[in-house]
Amino acid sequence: MALYGAPVWAEHLNAQTRALLRSPQRSMALRIIRGYRTISCEAALILARTPPWDLEARVLSEIYYRTVEFKQRGDRVSLELTTRWRRQARIIIMRTWEDRLATPTAGRAVAAAFRPHLETWITHCKGTLTFRMVQMFTGHGCFGHYLHCTARREPTTQCHHCDHGDDTAQHTLEDCPAWAEQRAVLCATIGYDLSLPAIVTAMVRSSQGYDAIADFCEAVISQKEAAEREREADVAADPVRRRRGGRRRAIHERQLPP
Repeated sequence: MALYGAPVWAEHLNAQTRALLRSPQRSMALRIIRGYRTISCEAALILARTPPWDLEARVLSEIYYRTVEFKQRGDRVSLELTTRWRRQARIIIMRTWEDRLATPTAGRAVAAAFRPHLETWITHCKGTLTFRMVQMFTGHGCFGHYLHCTARREPTTQCHHCDHGDDTAQHTLEDCPAWAEQRAVLCATIGYDLSLPAIVTAMVRSSQGYDAIADFCEAVISQKEAAEREREADVAADPVRRRRGGRRRAIHERQLPP
């Protein structure tokens, strides 16, 4: 529905109308990846593997006007020809998107890590991101840095599993001694470079690397979430660590096993 009539308006987009397109697409991408609402549009679209709609609209517009031109000349537009046009347009989309990600307005870490592998990630990588993998890639989740600086639900950025003063996703992935056992299993599969670009490279290179990263995120983040819930329950100790309310939280809790 968002791209309905794209040939009519695709060439007349400006900054304001592009922003109008980005807003619903970001919401849909966040639902797809099951990410926090604080994740930027750029990062959400990459993780959801959905090119920006304004680029998709340009493709639809170009194919439409090519078809009209052929028909006006009396030529027949075959399915093979249309498929070739779509393939060429897809290449243009990916190149344009890569150029945009060279200077993103937000989500810089995710953009820098995925940009070298963007086409492979979108078209060939078959794995499905989990909620906990998204937390690790974006840093938006049960990390002290996020909970203090963004969610305002922790008094400090300190890691509750070690004495480190800044609990980030990268600290959890590379340094925190609490996860040494899980980290050793991961390193045995993908190597000892655990920077985000190296993690993405391992994911798109092989299914074994993808599975190893998924297993690490599930094992570690689930324990961090359990520890966070314990801290939330102890509101008397620190009122800042309030337990989240709202309709979606209540529905989720009703679905949990007794």
